[in-house]
Amino acid sequence: MAFFFIVAAVILRLMPHLPNFAPIAALALFGGTYLNKKYALGVPILAMLISDYLIGFYNPWIMLSVYGSFVLIGLIGLWLKKHKTIPNVLGASIFGSIIFFLITNFAVWAVPHSMYPHNLQGLLQSYIMGLPFLKNTLAGDLFYVATMFGLYELVLWLTLKRRVVCPVKSKN
Repeated sequence: MAFFFIVAAVILRLMPHLPNFAPIAALALFGGTYLNKKYALGVPILAMLISDYLIGFYNPWIMLSVYGSFVLIGLIGLWLKKHKTIPNVLGASIFGSIIFFLITNFAVWAVPHSMYPHNLQGLLQSYIMGLPFLKNTLAGDLFYVATMFGLYELVLWLTLKRRVVCPVKSKN
């Protein structure tokens, strides 16, 4: 299952899409919630590494903030594993989008030779300029979270329903 999610996430990142409308944060949240701890945080990071290799790497400090944000979102998913309700999943998705926005825009401001002055006005300008990306991040995260969690829970429900409706007869 982990391999499928990595391949799907890489393909979706390579396809044309709105800026920041990508599946990686949803994959991090999903991985933390449903995958075992061995894969929970590694799957989204590996998907990012592969797709960034193909797309092209960028400023290492900003990359670190992006990857670190996804690790934090994966940790939220680990919490969600024991607190999984529809409102919690939606709230975790929105919270993850906001964490990503705050951390990555701070990094864009803080890196040496930033396009923004290193003062409060520059930091605010970085966040203001990032607002259109936040809109796409929220939309993408909510879309991919709803898709991943919804399909997975539907498959689990159908599997359970099949077991209840069609019990296996013993040969005795």
